[in-house]
Amino acid sequence: MKKLLTLIFAFLSIAGTALAANNADRVPAFPGAEGFGRYTTGGRGGIIYHVTTLEDGDQPGTFRYGCTMSGARIIVFDVCGTIFLKSNLYITEGNVTIAGQTAPGDGICVADYPFGIRADNVIIRYMRFRLGNRKVEEHEGDALSSLDHSDIIIDHCSISWSIDECCSVYGGRNITVQWCLLSQSLVNSGHSKGAHGYGGNWGGSGATYAHNLLIHHTSRIPRLAPRPLTQCDERMDLRNNLIYNWKTEGCYGGEGMKVNIVNNYYKPGPATDGTSRTRIVKPYVRTTANCQITEWNADGTPAKGNAWTPMWHKWGHFYVDGNYNPKCPEVNADNWGVGVANHIDRGGNDGTVSDITLDTIRARKPVVFPYVTTWSSEEAYEKILGYVGCCKRTWRHNGAPGYSLRWDIVDSIMISDVRLDTATYTGEGLSPGFINTQDDVRSPQLPLSWPVLRASKEEISRATVDLDHNGIPDFYEKQFFGEKGVNPNGKCTQDGYRQFTNMDYYLARLCTEVTRHISAEFGDDAGSCEALGDEVGRYVFGEKVEIAKPVKAEVKLEEEPIINVDIDIDNQ
Repeated sequence: MKKLLTLIFAFLSIAGTALAANNADRVPAFPGAEGFGRYTTGGRGGIIYHVTTLEDGDQPGTFRYGCTMSGARIIVFDVCGTIFLKSNLYITEGNVTIAGQTAPGDGICVADYPFGIRADNVIIRYMRFRLGNRKVEEHEGDALSSLDHSDIIIDHCSISWSIDECCSVYGGRNITVQWCLLSQSLVNSGHSKGAHGYGGNWGGSGATYAHNLLIHHTSRIPRLAPRPLTQCDERMDLRNNLIYNWKTEGCYGGEGMKVNIVNNYYKPGPATDGTSRTRIVKPYVRTTANCQITEWNADGTPAKGNAWTPMWHKWGHFYVDGNYNPKCPEVNADNWGVGVANHIDRGGNDGTVSDITLDTIRARKPVVFPYVTTWSSEEAYEKILGYVGCCKRTWRHNGAPGYSLRWDIVDSIMISDVRLDTATYTGEGLSPGFINTQDDVRSPQLPLSWPVLRASKEEISRATVDLDHNGIPDFYEKQFFGEKGVNPNGKCTQDGYRQFTNMDYYLARLCTEVTRHISAEFGDDAGSCEALGDEVGRYVFGEKVEIAKPVKAEVKLEEEPIINVDIDIDNQ
């Protein structure tokens, strides 16, 4: 396969050029942050809050306390394991960074109750949100959600076992969801509206969804979802995502939205049948029934209706290009005709569909969007399977220098399902790959379905010993800065990181092995991700890094270490 790598600066107009100029002096959320949410500041410059217990409660030291306290803050973790919530948890005060990469060992998982963003300016990285339906009598929620909030970037999170959607982020401005793994939304979980199994509602006024894996969902993968607050300016960039084993509706919606759907990889799974196999997106329009119109103007336009009325009969505009389906070559030959136009309901939509309509909603140029690293769909497939989700760094305990990368068992099985074109788990009465409850994946030897997350004494010590109490563990201070007692909010003096704070540098170095392969090695605009550089990428703690090649991956980078991950497919 010919390597097709495009570093896209999609400033396609005067407005785009102005956008680039305005962003020139802005600092990215972190090296590797891309898209519309790229410049989210989160908790930069604020206090460093330590999560010291897995217990849920309102007391200091809990994750809940850090999420709901006021003021700019960076939440770090001194513990490893699953936090079983006792009630819904929402970020109610913005200006926060949740740095899951700081947790020792296998990291952190949040379970039992929904986690939501109800504030602006939020960064969430390297977290797991595995909801489950043990508390379905008390809620019917999403595993992770944000509704009508802005300046948000969610990066390298693993999200599963939702009662409603796995991950719904829409209705805001300046949003990015990147490198996240959305899997196994629950179908017959006890939701009052019946069967679900939904991936997520995605949209926003400037929203990027890139390099994500959506696997084993019956529908809404994703649902292109406008909101009343943003419906007149919905601009969405959907690129380099991997979608596997969907069922009924797949990807649909986009009423009145402007959407790029570029270089995504659609792989039908064992449950994907019929016409849904060829779908890229099924566009919808707001109908009279949707808008609940009760009064009309003399010219036939609505005079009175609900919040959707401004978009009545206004079709979206879709730029669709470079998408790939390994089992349906006709889609690859004609993305638009086979993957989009053939799926539009000509008999519905208030009779508004015609050949003219189809030509009108097909955009010839993409929506202007900020920087996103873009590969061919085939190459994105390998990149995503190699680095998606909460892939934690593992210290080599056998004395060898450097690190490898690892997922928990849930993500490991999802990645192997994609590669092997299979479905490991299936719930009662369902098509292959879909489950009704997290117990459908539980090993009989274990009391709970959630993976046991562990950390060695060595890993805990490195992540928690901080004798100077500056928020950066002593071990990492010595290795990254060469001294102790650095000011975490001080200007970083490390080459290539001078636009960041010392805390930014510490957080970035914890996941260098991933970042350099998915963004930094290709350069960046405004001097951000390029800041990682070869030296930082190739050497960790002064030692040569050996990083894992994804299982069965064929991608080889010239003169780069090979990457190795802790997955044993034969034993799963």
